[in-house]
Amino acid sequence: MKTLSITLARIARLRTGKAEQLHSRNRLATLTNFGSNPGKLKARYYLPNNLAKKPALVVVLHGCTQIPADYDVCSGWSKLADKHGFALLYPQQVRGNNGNLCFNWFLPGDIRRGAGEALSIRQMIQTMCSRHKVSKERIYVTGLSAGGAMANVLLSTYPEVFAGGAIIAGLPYATALTVSEAFERMRGHGIPNPRELRAKVLAASSHSGPWPTISVWHGTRDSTVAEVNARAIVEQWRGVHDLGTAPTVTETIDGQKRKVWKDNDGRELVSFYSIEGMGHGLPLDVASGYGKSGPYMLDVGISSTAHIAHSWGLTRKLTRDRRDKAKPPSASSLNADRSPSAQNKIGKIIGDALRAAGLTR
Repeated sequence: MKTLSITLARIARLRTGKAEQLHSRNRLATLTNFGSNPGKLKARYYLPNNLAKKPALVVVLHGCTQIPADYDVCSGWSKLADKHGFALLYPQQVRGNNGNLCFNWFLPGDIRRGAGEALSIRQMIQTMCSRHKVSKERIYVTGLSAGGAMANVLLSTYPEVFAGGAIIAGLPYATALTVSEAFERMRGHGIPNPRELRAKVLAASSHSGPWPTISVWHGTRDSTVAEVNARAIVEQWRGVHDLGTAPTVTETIDGQKRKVWKDNDGRELVSFYSIEGMGHGLPLDVASGYGKSGPYMLDVGISSTAHIAHSWGLTRKLTRDRRDKAKPPSASSLNADRSPSAQNKIGKIIGDALRAAGLTR
């Protein structure tokens, strides 16, 4: 049986976690009046108390069935922003556009420059820049699944806006233009060759460079979006950056494989994290202090949030937040008092703690 101290420590963690979740769910503000909004999206944002004078901005795109508040709690982005002073923007899909709350990364009217959902998000970014003095040289975008695919849409259609992007369990740009094609690409079927993939990004705008840096994250056991899509995204952006086929560096980071393509000056332009054994979701390391497990939020021992933020220069270094752990009681303390009154007090403490954690009434 678990000792009393372990049980109480677990209850305390549940109670703290529940309080943190409620706090995080309520901390995102609503962005209004951000333009014509042709994509009919909503928007949430977060500004930490220690916001820098010219802060960086991270645009975070949720996956299907998700909402910004829950994505923020589980990903840990606002907690990281609290520590390092950058701003967050959370575009939000609505059921009127997509019944499953997926960004429409596969509809022509939503993935063109100057139209649909892509333009709506661009307008949100412009509004954040004007209202909160965001540094236009330090705007980044990341997303999961459909959000990852839409992040790739933004990087392709507005490459001059972004310094970098991180695509998690996403898909290459403009490879599907209908719902049926979207499902085919998710299964890994019909993906164009590298030359065609590169051409799609180059045709999406008149931009000729420099191009945003790209990191790609994908689980090897993703049965929702086949991993071949991750490799196609790498090929798409490797081609745009005019990089060689072979990676410059192959290494292991937090137990996971990472391939990096650098330019002649040694700058990391494209990177690919292959997460062994992970299914469809966002890679997390809950022990780092950033993020919580949940649907499509997977504790696999590597924090994509922390690594992505660090690669963009948003954090000074990669660190883990250390939390004090309850010390196990000594044998003498366990046997110190077995009287009925002491046992009644213990029972009351446990009952109060269970009720406070919402585990009983």
